[in-house]
Amino acid sequence: MTTTAASSSSGRLLVQIASYNTALQGFRGVPQDLVDWLSPTLKVSNFLSREPRAPDIVAVGFQELLPLHQGLAGVSSSVIQDRNTLILSQLEAHAPNGERYTLVAKVVNVGAALLVYALDGGIARHVRDVQTQWTGCGPLYMGNKGAVGVRFRVQVKDDSPGEVYTFVCAHLTAHAANLAARISDYRHIVGSLLFPPLPCSSSGTPTTIYSTSHLFFFGDLNFRLALPPTSPYAGPSNLQHLEATLDTQSGREELREFDQLLQERKKCTVFQGLREFDFWGFKCSYKFRIGEVDKYSGQRVPAWTDRILYATYSDSTDSTDRSGVTNLLYTSIPSYTTSDHKPIVALLLLPPTPTASPSDNAIPLLSLPPNFTPRSDPFAQIKRYTGRVLDRIIGFVWWLIVVIGAGNPAVGIGNFILGLGAWTLWKSKPGNGSVNV
Repeated sequence: MTTTAASSSSGRLLVQIASYNTALQGFRGVPQDLVDWLSPTLKVSNFLSREPRAPDIVAVGFQELLPLHQGLAGVSSSVIQDRNTLILSQLEAHAPNGERYTLVAKVVNVGAALLVYALDGGIARHVRDVQTQWTGCGPLYMGNKGAVGVRFRVQVKDDSPGEVYTFVCAHLTAHAANLAARISDYRHIVGSLLFPPLPCSSSGTPTTIYSTSHLFFFGDLNFRLALPPTSPYAGPSNLQHLEATLDTQSGREELREFDQLLQERKKCTVFQGLREFDFWGFKCSYKFRIGEVDKYSGQRVPAWTDRILYATYSDSTDSTDRSGVTNLLYTSIPSYTTSDHKPIVALLLLPPTPTASPSDNAIPLLSLPPNFTPRSDPFAQIKRYTGRVLDRIIGFVWWLIVVIGAGNPAVGIGNFILGLGAWTLWKSKPGNGSVNV
């Protein structure tokens, strides 16, 4: 993607987006030193080496935050608090000018979590109307797949309503063959991840993620490489050739054309109006051998499953190749080896805030492509809470089985069957479980 050259950052906010699928690791999911992931400005951004500055806003998203039975049961508070403490300490320890941050909001649903921070003494002083939301895309709208969102308004001047920022962290349906399900997941998120009406709006209708000045959508989106059978990279026998091709920039540029997400965006079937920088600038972020820096597992065709997309109000609907957002960095972090995914990070310089007259009382909003009108699902609340109830029931039963099995679900099921059999045998003996009159 072509981005506008940045000659000056005056009046432009710097937003950092970080995303990581931690493979159900819980407390073990991330190392204690997060400098490579959360403070990449130290070594990779030439722009920031000329003008050292900390991001004004930092959004950190997780997928598969903790073991699934714990996520379904809703017992994520200790893990998310541990993450918050670690992230905040690392951001401030490596800030270029000793900056400090404030947690604006955090939200978690099963394994998807999102934490958003703002620069203390800077943008944090102007944050208003903080809102969080969640939705599930799993079977019967359960939260094993789905999205979480944070929205807030930044009002710098009293005579202007300011701008609205919306951050969405998502985990979509897995496996290469399930492309249609991923597209359906996105449409479900648009229709059910709903926020209250915008300030100064006369409508009482909930708003979608598109009712915003700036939209950031990221996570393990699970889109794969759709290699045709005739491709020299297709099939298990050509996997080594594929991996070698991914080691070169020219090879990745060739393979990008098989990326499902890029193909579907060109068809305007998904992520309408959003932009993405050159994801082929880094190696596929999935699927790696756990414990290895640069070795793919061989169990899956490597793919750019982890992505960061964005849109801003100044983007034109005439071209999806240009954006008012300047992408300073978009990369993965190979050194993290506790998951089969690699974390990704982007640094985005937003367009200057428009100079509005005191009489202009409108929040600038995204321009939507022709023939695309996002609509809220009238049954969104019913679907969300149906999924939430099922999450809790299945999660607690599963958790109980794990406890009975001393951490092993299979042993727990075996122990339950043995216990049930022993109880049945005891009940069948004369005099047990009955009272003689």
